[in-house]
Amino acid sequence: MTSHTIRQVRAYIFRGGGGDYHDQGSGHWIDDHIATPMAKYPEYRESRQSFGLNVLGTLVVEIEADNGVVGFAVSTGGEPAAWIVETHLARFVEGAPAEEIERIWEQMYLSTIFYGRKGLVLNAISCVDLALWDLLGKLRQEPVSQLLGGPVRDELLFYATGARPDLARQMGFIGGKLPLHHGPAEGEEGMNKNIALLEEMRSRTGHEFWLMYDCWMSLDLDYAVRFAQRASQYALKWIEEALPPDDYWGYAELKRRVPAGMLVTTGEHEATRWGFKMLLEMECADILQPDVGWCGGITELIKISALADERGVLVVPHGSSVYSYHYVVTRHNSPFSEFLMMAPKADEVIPMFAPLLLDEPVPINGRLTVPDTPGFGVRLNPDCKLHRPYSRSNR
Repeated sequence: MTSHTIRQVRAYIFRGGGGDYHDQGSGHWIDDHIATPMAKYPEYRESRQSFGLNVLGTLVVEIEADNGVVGFAVSTGGEPAAWIVETHLARFVEGAPAEEIERIWEQMYLSTIFYGRKGLVLNAISCVDLALWDLLGKLRQEPVSQLLGGPVRDELLFYATGARPDLARQMGFIGGKLPLHHGPAEGEEGMNKNIALLEEMRSRTGHEFWLMYDCWMSLDLDYAVRFAQRASQYALKWIEEALPPDDYWGYAELKRRVPAGMLVTTGEHEATRWGFKMLLEMECADILQPDVGWCGGITELIKISALADERGVLVVPHGSSVYSYHYVVTRHNSPFSEFLMMAPKADEVIPMFAPLLLDEPVPINGRLTVPDTPGFGVRLNPDCKLHRPYSRSNR
């Protein structure tokens, strides 16, 4: 098998909604009075964008091999992450054999540990890692799922995250996850509104359909426990990311105190095997939800999933479209997937990364067969203008 070296790494930013579900503009359910850690301040309660959720924008990383084949990936991180990729991470990628993804990952992580470990730096590392997997798949003319050992099931099953789980049920999804609208600062009135919406949706969906609540790090332990107790009468399947991601002790206590049969899930804003090892060893969650574009990429997700599998904990990645689909289809402890309803009213199925990506598959009747096209099987839309703010002139 011919070995190829990496010629060039390029980091771009894109603004316009595609590629960053945080940046959808006004009137979208994603930004409609959703409970957040900032909701204690009334001036930042009505919109997540009001406190800057959309400031980073989309990061696109391209990696070109010596034969001209290009792999790419998309994540969040925008201009700061592009700077990290171009000025720091590129040195560990350019000139390296395209097959040596594990070594490249370790060098990127160890070299940034003094200012990284989580957050923006891991977004950048994740995006480079995903682009490397896409490149390797294209060089070998294989889908990423095949590089990971091949599918263990014929199709993926999905639940839908959005404001209208009743419509998601009609579209064939196995469940619907609601955004929590009111946090502790809105008192019992807000609590009652949360429960009322759950009651309404349960009446529309019937009891066989899963209903979940995404709390987006907005609650304290007392509120989360009381909310879980009240929600249990409506068969809430799980309470997600109820507490700040670093409160491992709170999650462990919440898991002990939720009603029997209700699951506790988290991990969307956790990173690396070490962060997830804390969640596992402290028994913080029944389901881990790493985002492959933030946790360290597929190279790290492999390790996270192995740790979880050892303890019988499910891994259901947060969103991420094709970047998680190719992984989930190869793992027994990832039995279903999340689909983010990107339509403003959550009333139709549209691609998560539109318009930035072309050929992005979407579920039909809540199911999807992962394409067998090389790499992740998607293309960048040439009509979407990318900006490379830190292009290096010394090539």
